[in-house]
Amino acid sequence: MIWSWERTVEAIPLLLEGFRITLLATVIGTVIAALLGLVIAVLKRVLPTPLRLAVHWTTEFIRMTPLVVQLLFVYYLLTDVTALVIGITVIGVHYSTYMAESYRAGIDSVPKGQWEAAQALSLPASRTWQAVVLPQALRATIPSLGNYAVAMFKDTPFLFAISVVELVTSAQQFGARNFAYTEAFTLAGLIFLLASYPTSILIRRLEKRLAHY
Repeated sequence: MIWSWERTVEAIPLLLEGFRITLLATVIGTVIAALLGLVIAVLKRVLPTPLRLAVHWTTEFIRMTPLVVQLLFVYYLLTDVTALVIGITVIGVHYSTYMAESYRAGIDSVPKGQWEAAQALSLPASRTWQAVVLPQALRATIPSLGNYAVAMFKDTPFLFAISVVELVTSAQQFGARNFAYTEAFTLAGLIFLLASYPTSILIRRLEKRLAHY
């Protein structure tokens, strides 16, 4: 194999466009996952037992089925919705079930005495959550949410299953057209590395900083 710098340079614009789609899916998917995950975690604490069990088993089903299967199912079910919208939504919902567990752990880490103190002060349940529980739970949860965001970023290649042209699909298409798979996939791997590694370092530093509070 002879490395072609000409093909490498030629691939960069196409791969950067694919990276833009990957980044868009990751950012919006993370927002969906973080918000929905928080809702799920709170519902598991406040709903009556039958509804709580329904939420629990729904999230378990989503967590235990492959992301690709979920993507394909929704893609063929909602034929009038664009593939990118489906991909972002499905990957966001999928990861919300994992983030919900992180939120649950954060909520459980709030000392029982603080719950009791809020009740003794006759604080409404909504105020207890807003002023006492969630600020502490979110601070404890931020590092793990960041890790899930990085994992989501690395799972975006699964969107190829529903024809979303993200980074890896862009590399595959360029390689097929120009017989330059090595150059294309090497560049794609480097882009993933350059994007995810610094983010992982920042998350670890944030985790250490939060540990001091």
